[in-house]
Amino acid sequence: MNRRAYIIFTREPVPGKTKTRLMPYYSPEQCRDIHCAFLEDFRDMSRDVDADIFVYYYSENGEFPIVRDIFGDDVTYHEQEGTDIGYKMYNAIKDVLSLGYYSCVLTGTDIPKLRAESVNYALDSLEDYDCVVGRTTDGGYHLIGIKEAISEPFHLEEYASESVYENTMDAITSMGYSVLAVDEYSDIDTPTDIREFMRAMRYDSRLRKSHTGRFIDENAKVSVIVPVYNEEKTVIDLQVQLKKTATDAEVIFVDGGSTDKTVELISPSFKLVKSGKGRACQMNEGARVASGDILFFLHCDSRVPDDFINQIRKVMEKHDYGCFGVRFDSKHFFMWTNRIISNFRAWRRGIPFGDQGIFIDRGLFEEIGGFEEIPIMEDVEFSTTLRKKGYMPGKTKSRITTSTRRYDGKWYQVMITEYKMWSFRRKYRHGKDVNEIAKEYGDVR
Repeated sequence: MNRRAYIIFTREPVPGKTKTRLMPYYSPEQCRDIHCAFLEDFRDMSRDVDADIFVYYYSENGEFPIVRDIFGDDVTYHEQEGTDIGYKMYNAIKDVLSLGYYSCVLTGTDIPKLRAESVNYALDSLEDYDCVVGRTTDGGYHLIGIKEAISEPFHLEEYASESVYENTMDAITSMGYSVLAVDEYSDIDTPTDIREFMRAMRYDSRLRKSHTGRFIDENAKVSVIVPVYNEEKTVIDLQVQLKKTATDAEVIFVDGGSTDKTVELISPSFKLVKSGKGRACQMNEGARVASGDILFFLHCDSRVPDDFINQIRKVMEKHDYGCFGVRFDSKHFFMWTNRIISNFRAWRRGIPFGDQGIFIDRGLFEEIGGFEEIPIMEDVEFSTTLRKKGYMPGKTKSRITTSTRRYDGKWYQVMITEYKMWSFRRKYRHGKDVNEIAKEYGDVR
């Protein structure tokens, strides 16, 4: 027998009973599945903990087939006993120490960032301290270790509060015991915690490869935000496409005051909101009402690949924002050159435009304040802001197809239009009043 014990505290994952604070963000079944991902990560992590492993489970009917299937036969199982979480933890620690162990550490399972090194450090520290406690970022604790079964630290009046860690530390020190604060970690209880974990794993390959990381990536919530203004000629085709390709995404149309039949043509199966005129204002309003982790801004005259949602998720595994490459629905030579220039500008200079379908982490979008509400060039300003902050767009494997309706006419007319668009951007870069540029651009539809 090892002189040290490690207790993993969990419940049997049951839809509607586990991780309920994540509902309705996740369905009851998804809440069960992410709990299973936590358990799989803890199983893998605990193999590197230098201690005997105990799994204390809670089950309403006393059965725990999922927990047993995940952890197998290399651990010792016990059912939790007690009237509340504090008493249950105390009884587990008391039972394990009564078996002759010198020390033990207990953790929950909703801390997927927890490393075996931290658990081993906590166990090692019990050679010199009576207790160890690991704080969570929300004011609770994810780990408690002890050498003697004292009940006072577990008899708190309230466990779902921001003062649990402080109250526990006070209870220990008031009895004259020495205590060490060990590594702080964040747990996953709410949708905000999911989004924070998602951002963290873009910079940590270990988290991306974890069972929890793979689950979160595969189930990332995408909100498709489509600003519309007098788009009766395009809005039906886009809806047909999105009904087939965005089955697991939220789709929001944001009308900027259309005077044609646009609003009437939008299906009630999609969300429709209204805002002031102007793409920036419309996209910000769409983001405000969106529930997704990833915000995808799509022009109404665009066509996306059939698997565009999965392509966005794939890019967002490693990037905070991204866009599609662009192609135009024309074989005209000048549109081909336009495509080359547009994609070069996005990938090499980090300045994608709106017709390339920009998508971004919700937290980052809110951090930079969304789109600046100017009448034109909001996409240029948005991309430039991100580049200045050090963000470069991730690249999808497929391209988005954009309408050439602004480039109709003979070859020389196409050239004139391209020149005008280039000159507008140049004037903006050189500080010309954006309202004057907007007047020159016109209300084109």
